Amino acid sequence: MHIISGRFKGFTIPAALKGTRPTTDRTKEAIFSRLEAIGAVEGARVLDLYAGTGALGFEALSRGAGQLESVESAGRAAGLLARSAARLAHHPSWDPSMGIHVSRVKAERFVRPLPAADSPGIDAARSRPGERPYDLVFMDPPYDLSTEHCQEVMTCLVEGNLVGPESVIVLERSGRSQQPLPPSGWAVSQAKSYGETMVFYIESATA
Repeated sequence: MHIISGRFKGFTIPAALKGTRPTTDRTKEAIFSRLEAIGAVEGARVLDLYAGTGALGFEALSRGAGQLESVESAGRAAGLLARSAARLAHHPSWDPSMGIHVSRVKAERFVRPLPAADSPGIDAARSRPGERPYDLVFMDPPYDLSTEHCQEVMTCLVEGNLVGPESVIVLERSGRSQQPLPPSGWAVSQAKSYGETMVFYIESATA
């Protein structure tokens, strides 16, 4: 696997471990063609949930995103992801203004709204008051994860102010899965099929 376009074009990403399902280059190119057309990538603060190999988040950085938070709970996959992130940060085309961070935590825990006062068990990388929302969120969960579960994660993103009116959520699901219901005030702006994969672009209905 490799980054297909941008400043880090050709950067290699370790092959997926057993149990992960990387986004194909065809699907990845289609996703970024859509996102770049609506101006959702340049300078974006990106959250990559269920990051796996990190291919989508790394591609976003290569194409102009400014900050990336990759979230992966599986130990081996998170280890590979962190090593890839470290290599990318030492790439000759890396810009010091860019940022990249890997959180080894379940996506559900990462998006859970923070309590009024921080407690010792809360992941320090999560959004804090004063930080702007993520502009772009990728969600590529395992196909066996229920649609209801995906909907709950998206609701937490909205209720926890991790996304705002101008944000875009990109959700990948099996073509055999039930179509997701976006959080209140949000809508599926486009749904595209790429073989077995369905990609849903979810945006604020008030944007």
